[in-house]
Amino acid sequence: MNLSGQSTGRSPEIGKLKAYLSNMVIREIESQNIPDADRRDMILQVLQQAYQSTKLQLPNTLRDQIFHEILDELLGFGPLQPLLDDPDISEVMVNGVNKVYIERKGKLVKTNVTFDSEEQVLRLIDRIILPLGRRIDRDSPTVDARLPDGSRVNAVIGPVAIDGPTITIRKFMKNKLSVDQLIEFGSITRNMADFVRACVISRLNILISGGTGSGKTTLLNVLSSFIPEDERIITIEDAAELKLQQDHIVRLETKPANSEGQNAVTIRELVRNSLRMRPDRIVVGEVRGGEALDMLQAMNTGHDGSLTTLHANAPRDAISRLETMCLMSGMDLPVRVIREQIASAIDLIIQQSRLRDGTRKVTSITEVAGMEGDTVVMTEIFRFEQTKVEKDGRIIGELKPTGIRPLFSPRLEAAGFHLGPEVFGANLSEMLNSRRR
Repeated sequence: MNLSGQSTGRSPEIGKLKAYLSNMVIREIESQNIPDADRRDMILQVLQQAYQSTKLQLPNTLRDQIFHEILDELLGFGPLQPLLDDPDISEVMVNGVNKVYIERKGKLVKTNVTFDSEEQVLRLIDRIILPLGRRIDRDSPTVDARLPDGSRVNAVIGPVAIDGPTITIRKFMKNKLSVDQLIEFGSITRNMADFVRACVISRLNILISGGTGSGKTTLLNVLSSFIPEDERIITIEDAAELKLQQDHIVRLETKPANSEGQNAVTIRELVRNSLRMRPDRIVVGEVRGGEALDMLQAMNTGHDGSLTTLHANAPRDAISRLETMCLMSGMDLPVRVIREQIASAIDLIIQQSRLRDGTRKVTSITEVAGMEGDTVVMTEIFRFEQTKVEKDGRIIGELKPTGIRPLFSPRLEAAGFHLGPEVFGANLSEMLNSRRR
């Protein structure tokens, strides 16, 4: 079996043989109540018998490859299974029958994985969504779901997907990254990590901003790990991805509408409901609509220490996105009132970015310092400064403090964190010399 899951370059007869063997196995196992633990052995046994009945004498490698593909089809996720098993692959993208791309170490690569037909892609989509009670058809041609391991799946079929059914799988990393690993990867510095940890424990409201695939959820996981064990945490997500290690956690997940388009449970409803659940912390996986206003109101009415993410390319853009989402709530509020809500609710914006070379970094940590006229005032505390681009495309730069101490420093000190001036970029020797003069 080739490890990339290739199925190209084979004759139609091989496809027919594979379909025949699959149907034989399906008929046999559907007629028996086989425990999950025994299904693989049973399938192999039936496969061997069905293959022998054909009187064919295929090369062993080809026969083993066909058996392996049928096992993946019946027990896993078909041609995609080897990609999902590869720990270096973070995303799998199916753009129709003959185009399957992956993201490996931040780079997009086209594979030579293919499907036999559009029907095979559709069967795979059904295999993913049916156990979750989701539906996809011409009247409802898009669906969000997740695999048993927590990986996020989006599928789109015709008539919306013009070139055939598409699948996008954001793989769930089994081993949650720690803050030390982020420091080792160069995503964040030790001083930045110490500062952010102090902010989380001191119950500041933090917004993680970034583009698609920039690592927002990974960073949210790391920040959530700083929440003390003795606090009650409510997490709210579209598809449960967060892996918090604390003991006292209530995980809430949205519910799509049923076939009649009713009984959906939205992020906004879950945010409102969470306020009646005695939360110490509310962690919202991502805000993307009117729930932003409910979240801001919660932050402004005693629910400090909340964490969330949103899609934006810069801290100032994140403020604009929040304004837009608050207007989506249906409340007829003046923009100035919304900005005042944002300025009083959000303490810190952490910008997470995926650079052109595929690396992911915290490129800015910015304080929301209040209002000045009609403008939300922001002060950058740390930033990434790019210095050059190597010939191989690697981006070289430095994560460094701006030299400004945030206005909320007294809140950190009240919580027991006395961060020295060197954390914020002050040169101690220069300070001492200036005092002597």
